[in-house]
Amino acid sequence: MGFHEKKLAVLHQLGQEEEPISLPVLLKKLGADYSERSVRRWLTEMYTEGRLEKTGSKRSTQYKVVARPNSCFSTKSAKIIAQVQQPLYERSPAVYDDRWFKVYQPNKTFYIPSDLRVQLHKAGKRSNHADPAGTYAHQIFNRLLIDLSYNSSRLEGNTYSLLDTQRLVLEGASAAGKLDEEKIMILNHKEAIRYLVDNAPRLSITQQTICTIHFLLSEGLVETRYAGKLRDHGVRIGGSTYVPFEDKKQLQIRLKLITEKAALITDPYEQSLFLLIHISYLQAFIDVNKRTARLSTNIPLIKNNLVPLSFNDVEKNDYTAAMIAVYELQEIRPLLDLYIFSYMRTCTLYDSTIKSINFDEIRVRYRQQRRNLVRHIILNKLTGTALKKYITLQTKKLVEKNHQTAFTEDILEDLKEMDEHSIAGLGITTQQLKAWVKISRRV
Repeated sequence: MGFHEKKLAVLHQLGQEEEPISLPVLLKKLGADYSERSVRRWLTEMYTEGRLEKTGSKRSTQYKVVARPNSCFSTKSAKIIAQVQQPLYERSPAVYDDRWFKVYQPNKTFYIPSDLRVQLHKAGKRSNHADPAGTYAHQIFNRLLIDLSYNSSRLEGNTYSLLDTQRLVLEGASAAGKLDEEKIMILNHKEAIRYLVDNAPRLSITQQTICTIHFLLSEGLVETRYAGKLRDHGVRIGGSTYVPFEDKKQLQIRLKLITEKAALITDPYEQSLFLLIHISYLQAFIDVNKRTARLSTNIPLIKNNLVPLSFNDVEKNDYTAAMIAVYELQEIRPLLDLYIFSYMRTCTLYDSTIKSINFDEIRVRYRQQRRNLVRHIILNKLTGTALKKYITLQTKKLVEKNHQTAFTEDILEDLKEMDEHSIAGLGITTQQLKAWVKISRRV
């Protein structure tokens, strides 16, 4: 984990504290990986940046995150939220409204006004058109894994802290005293995000893609027969008068219509918000619907090398209220407010991340080719001359001539640093890795 990521983790830890805390208390919560000298420096920097409040002096100094505005909602959105926060008995029952979906015409109807779309494109563009789909997501991959896994899980009531999530996602370390279900939820997010990023060039918005995302997010959390499959009985939404469709055939028809209509939308942000709204609204699965919608929202952003949406700084109650406004009133303004608010904050966060990691274009551009070669080398136990011959031959076939030297260096560096934490997604077991390491050390 780099210095910038650690600094962000310190900020997030402070953000979870209700009262100001001292440096010694903060260090105890952060754990042994954080040196006092570094944390002290980051606290000074964040105070200078206006992110922290500071009280006391010297040893009695305490820190607290500067409170954000009470609400992300505009005046119009706040009035809508007030409607859905009335007691249930004062709100009218609501069912799925086909007319609302049907009146939406791709590239003619817009949920995001034109001025806001311009603002989003200006803030979110991070790559040129020549770069392969998913290039930017690869650059900020670990940051994306941590932030999106943490925030999407947090919106479902998961109690893992950002630091706990980071340790679980990057190191496989579970947090003490947490439910197994919370761990599975976060690890499922990791697999779903990896699927989106690794398959970005081939991803299309289809019913199959949405069901795959649901399968990855729900495995181990719902019965096997419901993971990645549409439900065959009714569900109810807590705190809402909305009653979704109960018939499986009708759900299948409408999910197909949603993905077909979404695929026609040319603006990636409009497409993104459309997926967030309508996958959530349909409630096609027995559970994990909102999580599936949040991950699906990122398909067009990742494919177009735009900053992904991690739902940073969105409060759970705000998100729930915004979704209920969609369910009961088909009002999207509160959700649009949250989308814009969180996206702009995410753009700023990831700009800082990129500057801190000194992006290696060759590693990102040829990531999949490099991983395929490493996998083949380990599974086939190549070492010595055979290994060098294989790398040379494959590099000439797969990589542009002016990139071949750097690519070869990356392969050799990966093999040298390979350990049990580095094999995720390679299709390699720990035992297979150990067998290759044992042979390679003899050479």
